[in-house]
Amino acid sequence: MYLRSISHAPHLRWARARAGRRPQGSVQPRRLRWCRYKAVIFEASGVLLPSPRETAADWEAQSCVPAGTVQQAMLSGGEDSPSLRYTRGELTAAEFLQELGQQCFAMANVCVPVDSFLVDLIRTEMTKQLPVMAGVVQCIRAEGLKTALLSHSSCLLHRGSCPPLDREHFDVMVESYREGMCKPNPGIFELCLERLGVQPPESIFLDSHSQSLEAAAQLGMKTVKVGDPGTALRELETHLGFPLQGFVPYTRSVRPNAEIPKDHLRKYLETLLGDHTTAPLVLRQFGHGPSTRTYSVKFGDRVLVLKKEPADSPSPSGPAVRREYRVLKALAEAGVPVPTVVALCEDRSTLGTPFYLMEHCAGHVHGDVSLPTLQPGQRRAVYAAMSQVLAKIHSVDLRAAKLEDLGEHGNYIQRQVESWTKEYRATETHVIPAMERLIEWLPLHFPESQRTTLVHGDFRMDNLVFHPDRPEVLAVLGWKLSTLGDPISDLANNCMAYFLPPHFNALRGLRQCDLGRLGVPAAEEYSQMYCGHRGAERPQNWNFYMAFAFFRLAATLQGLHKRSLAGRPAPAESSPKDTEFVANLAWDFAIKEGFRVFDSLPTTKLPARLLLVATVLLSELAALSWLVLQTALAERARTEAEALTMAVQTVDQDGQVSGAERLSSTDPSLVLPSDLSSMSGRRSHVVDRAVLSKMELSHSSGEPRLLD
Repeated sequence: MYLRSISHAPHLRWARARAGRRPQGSVQPRRLRWCRYKAVIFEASGVLLPSPRETAADWEAQSCVPAGTVQQAMLSGGEDSPSLRYTRGELTAAEFLQELGQQCFAMANVCVPVDSFLVDLIRTEMTKQLPVMAGVVQCIRAEGLKTALLSHSSCLLHRGSCPPLDREHFDVMVESYREGMCKPNPGIFELCLERLGVQPPESIFLDSHSQSLEAAAQLGMKTVKVGDPGTALRELETHLGFPLQGFVPYTRSVRPNAEIPKDHLRKYLETLLGDHTTAPLVLRQFGHGPSTRTYSVKFGDRVLVLKKEPADSPSPSGPAVRREYRVLKALAEAGVPVPTVVALCEDRSTLGTPFYLMEHCAGHVHGDVSLPTLQPGQRRAVYAAMSQVLAKIHSVDLRAAKLEDLGEHGNYIQRQVESWTKEYRATETHVIPAMERLIEWLPLHFPESQRTTLVHGDFRMDNLVFHPDRPEVLAVLGWKLSTLGDPISDLANNCMAYFLPPHFNALRGLRQCDLGRLGVPAAEEYSQMYCGHRGAERPQNWNFYMAFAFFRLAATLQGLHKRSLAGRPAPAESSPKDTEFVANLAWDFAIKEGFRVFDSLPTTKLPARLLLVATVLLSELAALSWLVLQTALAERARTEAEALTMAVQTVDQDGQVSGAERLSSTDPSLVLPSDLSSMSGRRSHVVDRAVLSKMELSHSSGEPRLLD
């Protein structure tokens, strides 16, 4: 029962969580389809934390204290026992330790160093068990299941002596004393289930006390008795259907269709590393992209990352894997922060397809560009570090890095637009007007000049591994699309998040966020940060690059949607609305670029043809607008004329006021179709005069020019 206090150090403080609540900025993984359970509930004492009875018994034997002294002292007095009074907040930590020591002395007639017992020894025991159980909780959450912690209270022992129990590991935390009921009262379990939003048969409860397990089982919950933690975990793995060991952040258990022969991999690693460890080989999977497979490999003391081509890869000879391995190796030598590659294996007899190994880079990947867990100053520093590493990538000396032949030189944007247009046409399911306009507009506005550097191809914040304690990029990931191209395309791709909403399916954004309050630099300021590192000016046709970036994203989302319709696995979800939204964003930037070009034209001596085109376009726009208005008015007049006719037919013909007269007197705004043609002609005349009034023909040069 002393765990009621020792497990609640100041840095373990938590508040009651609402059902289904997750930390801000976290992403809810998709739950396994074949797993019947939706939640796992852990009792703190004896499950996540070591059993007090066994710990007390071992300590008493080592300290020559009569067996059972500590436990009897903590329970003596019933409801007025030291442990319960401390739990209720009636005793301070110092008072609790003092009374416990007095009780132990009274029982054993010896001085018992309870402070040492509760702080030093228990801390050692917790250090052994808590990290293992914390990894189990993370494995469960990585599969999309919810987790809950059931504890006695939040009364804290004010000593920084216990390893941290991160509240972010749990969706729900229930403190029985705060709720006014304790185990084995079924109400405490019902409350836990209610906050989790699951039914009893959809949950598993772990505890070390039989009475609590029986009460939970009577509600219909699956129960696991925790005597030996190892045995209990193996039973829990059997119920859940996935392994609970070797957790690595951002991984999940290997899917059945992505399994690799572990015996072949073990032999390869033993030969490569010269390590014949007896420790189990633990595999977990990063993400679920259809084109590549990435795994976490724990082998002895080494943690590696394995990336391989899938069995149904369109390039079975492995050029994509070989190419990425080459890029990473060259960039590491050039000083760009990337994972350290270990080996490339192109022997298909090993794992079926080529693969390469690299060192695992432990750090933090920010999945939310608003960086909710950081302070404003820290956020700005993170964005500054991101812009700096992008500039570093674009500054790589291609000749020195031997990457001059990585791709074609020049016309990168042209080739990209052509390629993504073909991709979009191949996956098109319905007409998206903005995409049709972009397909016509982009080729007419290609940049006149493009620099050629190494480009990442998918540079964004969640492809960066940051140092956990400072704003430093430890590694840039996701080099599959890297090639030689226009560096501004990378910058534009990086800036898309500024214009996407925070909960957009494909990419979390910053749209309508208060950037000043957050401490996040605005899009223009961020791009200027990058240009400062590069020693270059931001291009005038920046809006073109943003239009291109969103066009490419729209084509990608359309491909994901088509893949999902065909029942094929996709790395992310997408809907037609997502594609249309992004396409409209792209067209908005295209319009901005058009206005920029028009505003940049001189106000005098415009080429006659250009001014003629502009005049025609303005006239057509005015005529089109008036046509829409004319059609609407005509429809209204037709409807009201029909109503007038019906009214006339029902009026007595002998001296009654006609329906037409009554209608015209009460609705003077009625415009009959006969009036529209004359109005249209007058409007067209006004539009033409408005356009022509802005023009002045220069008789000396013969060229039209606009009046100021």
